[in-house]
Amino acid sequence: MSRRSSSDPSDRFEYLQTLVTEFQDTDSDEAKEQVLANLANFAYDPSNMEHLRELQVADLFLDVLTEENDNFVEFGMGGLCNLSMDPESRRVILESGGINLVTNCLSSRREETVLSAITTLMNLVTPSSRSEITDPAILQCMLRFSLSQSPRLRGLAAVFLQDCCTEEQVARAQRQMQGGQTALGIPLPEN
Repeated sequence: MSRRSSSDPSDRFEYLQTLVTEFQDTDSDEAKEQVLANLANFAYDPSNMEHLRELQVADLFLDVLTEENDNFVEFGMGGLCNLSMDPESRRVILESGGINLVTNCLSSRREETVLSAITTLMNLVTPSSRSEITDPAILQCMLRFSLSQSPRLRGLAAVFLQDCCTEEQVARAQRQMQGGQTALGIPLPEN
């Protein structure tokens, strides 16, 4: 009997399914972190998208965003960031209330989590989601991030403001900030 190649789609699906099952069955946070990191990496490869959708990995990533374990949140946010580039996965994330969960990650003290959240929000912009993603509170948050000492955070926030918002929206958010309103009390992440 010839052995199937590791690139065989059914082998890949079985492996991804094993990872999801391990995450659900283990009580070890360390094992869960490793599984989440692996799934986030697999979400970077477009050839895995169909399997990840079938296994409802986007829902798993969304679920861990509310965990207290910062590693869970970071890996879940990274996985969502990768998945959000795929149109069908983007639809699933949007329909599952993903914008609010991702927006909450903007207050993380971990820069990687915040960078993934900003990128995910940019990837989630559609004609129907644009107004929610360009909410004044989010714009004020991006304006604060654009002043960060971190070049990565500063640059990505500037790209968000330029690519996702109108000049009028940005100007209005700036005026609101000068008027004393704050952006959700979101602190800048640590470098």
